[in-house]
Amino acid sequence: MNARPKITTPLPPRSTDRRTTAPRVAVPREPLDPARTGRRWVRRRARGMNADAAAAALDVARFDARQNSRHEDLAVAERGPAELGEWERIARLLADAPPGTVYDPVTDDVVRAELAADAAAAAARETELREAMRIAARADEFQALRELGTLAQSEPREGDEAVRDELTRRAGGYVQADVDAWLARALAAHLGHYRDPGRTRGSRRPAPAALLAELARLVPGTDIGQLVFAARIATAEPEATAALAAHLTHARSQAH
Repeated sequence: MNARPKITTPLPPRSTDRRTTAPRVAVPREPLDPARTGRRWVRRRARGMNADAAAAALDVARFDARQNSRHEDLAVAERGPAELGEWERIARLLADAPPGTVYDPVTDDVVRAELAADAAAAAARETELREAMRIAARADEFQALRELGTLAQSEPREGDEAVRDELTRRAGGYVQADVDAWLARALAAHLGHYRDPGRTRGSRRPAPAALLAELARLVPGTDIGQLVFAARIATAEPEATAALAAHLTHARSQAH
């Protein structure tokens, strides 16, 4: 018998399209704190306890601490001492309270202060995340404008100095010369948010623009392209930039 021919199905052609993905933004999270976890656990256990019950719980916690101290790995743990310290605090709190008082974390001033601090820290992390997302999106926009060759026609916005740093990070530390030149020219021409006179105390120009102007007066005929370094200085040390501009202004006034 003749062998039946083998039928093979050709593989589909490999796609050569490369899809670029948006840069990932790290989500700031509450740092892990074993000591805080231990204190919260104690508060849950202590809820509803009176002074006698808290004192008994403290005795147990002290016994556990002595037992754990015999084991090196447990003795150095952060959670155990934090739990013991919290039992001691709650026991003192109830001992000093009127008879019949039971522990309630809701009325504990220490707990309420921690909750307020936690809320403030969470709000700060949310603000940090939003700012990181804004910078990443603006950096994507910068890259698109550079590819189109229209970066020079755009105007800077508040926070674009941080976007420059993000582009440099993406490029592995490569100096973004075209972005620096664009920022320097925008500073000199007071474009975008650099036209806001309130950005520098005691001056009607932002600190970087004031520095560029003073440097241009110091060396007449200097092209703005030769002062690109001023934009990098302003990005790294804005307060120092303002101080240097003020110093040059003062020196020029003394010379006259």
